[in-house]
Amino acid sequence: MHSISELQNIIRKSFDPQAFKREPSELYDPIAYTLNLGGKRIRPLLVLLGCDLFHGDIDKAVPAAIAIELFHNFTLLHDDIMDRAPIRRGKETVYKKWNTNVAILSGDTMFALACVHLSQTDPDVLPLALSEFTKTARLVCEGQQYDMNFETLNVVSISDYIEMIRLKTAVLIGCSLKLGAILAKAPPAETERIYSFGENIGMAFQLQDDLLDVFGDEQKFGKEIGGDILSGKKTFLLLKAYEIAPEKVRSELNQCFSNKLIPGEEKINRVKKVYQLLKIKELTLEEIGKYFSKALQSLDDINEDETNKKALRSFANELLKRDF
Repeated sequence: MHSISELQNIIRKSFDPQAFKREPSELYDPIAYTLNLGGKRIRPLLVLLGCDLFHGDIDKAVPAAIAIELFHNFTLLHDDIMDRAPIRRGKETVYKKWNTNVAILSGDTMFALACVHLSQTDPDVLPLALSEFTKTARLVCEGQQYDMNFETLNVVSISDYIEMIRLKTAVLIGCSLKLGAILAKAPPAETERIYSFGENIGMAFQLQDDLLDVFGDEQKFGKEIGGDILSGKKTFLLLKAYEIAPEKVRSELNQCFSNKLIPGEEKINRVKKVYQLLKIKELTLEEIGKYFSKALQSLDDINEDETNKKALRSFANELLKRDF
């Protein structure tokens, strides 16, 4: 079995952003720029962790790991356009640095390149791997559409929101691990268990992301704090606040989100005070804990020696230690 640091080193050596610098430069430079922004490369790491857990050949899993990272970054390019996000990982987003059309086309190319890399998978498991990948791509797009739908809906339930983030974020975490297990030719029941582990970790991760957007450190988070509040995004925090707030507090929230004349910093501070009053941070952490527990239960159910699961347990713990 490999340690997380060993697998990260394999990814580093295999994933050269400069390899994506081609002609026309207007198409490929934004791709290389995006990949050079780095990030933790969580999803390709999960492909290798899933493969390693079931004693697969790590080298044969590398193309699928690269495919997953390319696909993930493709979604980020398009998300930044739709969310009008100016910063990603502490740097200008592609559509801000170039323009919207460039970001769309470069993102589309990243999706195509992801398919090219996935096609290098072991022919014995390629049909199953491709089926899982394309299903997940469709689900992620469904999740993004629900997210956009929520912008124009006056009422969104917490259960609706939970389903949206499952599709938009968690299924790709689950798919990454499951792809690794498929490449290792693990039994179907085990691939489903590791998928469940990943999906629930993904849910916890996204809820924590919502929390960090309000209570995080901008330098460590890599994005502007309060962006969800400024855009009126319906996050778990906001929906929970509306669910439990007394009428007077709900009126304050309505005022903050309906009065366009309130300066941005004031709006963030006022909404944050409401969240603090209602203990929304604590309630969100409790929800995160529920999904984390479900994930660990799925990991416990996998029929592999406990020492082989050590890296995944370590990953899960580290993933949810992001600073506030």
